[in-house]
Amino acid sequence: MLKIGVLGAGHLGKIHIKLLKQIEAYDLVGFYDADDEAAKVASSEFDLPAFESIEKLIDAVDVVDIVTPTLSHYECAEKAIKNSKHIFIEKPITNTVEEARKLINLAEEANVKVQVGHVERFNPAFTASKAYIKHPMFIETHRLAQFNPRGTDVSVVLDLMIHDLDIVLSIVNSNVRRISASGVPVVSDTPDITNARIEFDNGCVANLTASRISLKNMRKTRIFQKDAYLSIDFLEKESEIVRLSQVEGEVDPLSVTIDLGDKGKKQIYFEKPEVESNNAILDELSSFATSIIENKPTAVSIHDGYNALDVAHRIIEKLDLTQENISI
Repeated sequence: MLKIGVLGAGHLGKIHIKLLKQIEAYDLVGFYDADDEAAKVASSEFDLPAFESIEKLIDAVDVVDIVTPTLSHYECAEKAIKNSKHIFIEKPITNTVEEARKLINLAEEANVKVQVGHVERFNPAFTASKAYIKHPMFIETHRLAQFNPRGTDVSVVLDLMIHDLDIVLSIVNSNVRRISASGVPVVSDTPDITNARIEFDNGCVANLTASRISLKNMRKTRIFQKDAYLSIDFLEKESEIVRLSQVEGEVDPLSVTIDLGDKGKKQIYFEKPEVESNNAILDELSSFATSIIENKPTAVSIHDGYNALDVAHRIIEKLDLTQENISI
């Protein structure tokens, strides 16, 4: 069993603690939280030791699960990696791109496993659709959240859009060529609704919208590619596939077809892949244990975390320029 400890016992940290206790591959030895009162509450709630310091927790484990505020991600990860511990680190991987770059170098030097908590990779609607995704050429995402004043201290790009950035980068096998973005600060000092357009070297275009001032929640992605259209609802955990296939021989009179003239006919297939219910956080933590035990690549690598953060900050830079022009 892998001895694991959790850094951070806030809302998400408690969820991790609860789920880690259910995974047979892990031996959860305890946690650390800088807030003494919160640590006491969590220790009592989960019947789990609260360590006196980060250093003592790191010394006692093989794996460190970092669920602290983003600003402290790098400091915590650096300490763990320098002590040759594998780390699971929540998204975004670090606060700055430079910190993420340093972590890559440290992890490679220490030869440890690192997985980043981009949990939507484990959303069952996405995993059920992955087999149908082949060379997407246009992607449209909407991630809308109802207003919560507690979330306005973090950029909407790093808080919400980064989920979809990771998904897009994971399915488009090409380098980013150009980024443009616009946003509007409605209730806070930074944009509360943002739209970004990402153009890739292979011609694919992704159009992403994230909002934290919407009247209802939405997490939808639409993917267009040759002979196929995919709709993935990350919130409702549903997916729909529309595929076209060349008709060979006689046309089934009951089928839905398109007549392309000299190019023949294509039949339209409507599919709804079976989406199995799951706990995405449980699955991502379990997958990390498997990657360590079997010495396999992690499902969401440190490089994946870096790439998503890099594009997110490039979008934020575009937004900053836009806001400067508006204020002039």
